Amino acid sequence: MIHHELLEGFGEHMKDKHLAIRIEQCLSLAKASNCPRRKFGALLVDPERNVVLMDGYNGGPRGGGELCGGDECLRDTMEIKSGTRVEIGCHHAEMNLICNSAANGVPTNGAWLIVTGEPCMMCAKLIHHSGIGKVVIVDGGFSGENGVSYLENHGVPVQRTDGPKDPRVG
Repeated sequence: MIHHELLEGFGEHMKDKHLAIRIEQCLSLAKASNCPRRKFGALLVDPERNVVLMDGYNGGPRGGGELCGGDECLRDTMEIKSGTRVEIGCHHAEMNLICNSAANGVPTNGAWLIVTGEPCMMCAKLIHHSGIGKVVIVDGGFSGENGVSYLENHGVPVQRTDGPKDPRVG
């Protein structure tokens, strides 16, 4: 359930109820992921027109390539600490979204990114350099080392809202 009070005042252009709907769409999009470890979804939205510009989710290579570890997450079997060794694992939702935007000529500058977990450092750099104006994180995803501080230190506002929790944390 999304806590609307966490969104209050964030909708500089987008109404809070519309942002809440986009967050729900992002959570649904995460279900398309074929990663056995964790499913992430990401939406790029135009906050002034309240339209979705692009989407992405984590998973294997475009065109149906194999996941890094097949039916098991290689990050789990190799016991890789969250936020490290980003070269091992799925293509991240944020990376897919930004690459999809570039491949289709969709501008990212000034758009908002909604994502169902904290961006890693690699994705934070992509977000910042692509000109994305704000990031809404559906909280409760993996924590650990991530790129939130990088985004904030480089002038990209980050807003958190409640969402599903990491099932491995009790």
